[in-house]
Amino acid sequence: MTMALSLYDAFVPSCQQILGGVANLIDKAEAHAKEQGLDDAELIEARLAETMWPLPWHVRSCWVHSAFVIDLLPTGEFSPDFTDIPGSWDAMRAQIAAAQQGLASVTPEQLEAVADQTVGFVLGGKRLMEFTGQNFLLSFSQPNFYFHATTFYDILRMKGVPIGKRDYMGVPRFNG
Repeated sequence: MTMALSLYDAFVPSCQQILGGVANLIDKAEAHAKEQGLDDAELIEARLAETMWPLPWHVRSCWVHSAFVIDLLPTGEFSPDFTDIPGSWDAMRAQIAAAQQGLASVTPEQLEAVADQTVGFVLGGKRLMEFTGQNFLLSFSQPNFYFHATTFYDILRMKGVPIGKRDYMGVPRFNG
């Protein structure tokens, strides 16, 4: 028997799970900085490579590619918003909380209503690509979301924060 998977089920619960993991990683990173006597900036300004974004940009990108994108889908255009990069542990927590709150208010019907709608990716005022809402979420935003959550984790591991895969994953959706 084939079970249909809604767009909501394919996107929202997994984002919520990983956002919970990112919130945990923020707490562990801050605790590590305090325990090691590090200036917060040593972690907050860290990046995997000189040409990559530092830690807070990845938090912002997790918000952009989860709750923010869902808010923009009905408009038919998506343009990433990087105007409010969180500069502290508390600001990062607030950004993750905003993403979690945004996702908590999404309904399956809301996503199904935009699944077949055309969504343009706009950057620098130019419409660069077009997708259906479903394809935009599953082939553009979802991979970006995981990339930035993973990069956040990787930066912390590189800087010696004692974390593992369970910290990244958040709480899985167990039976019962």
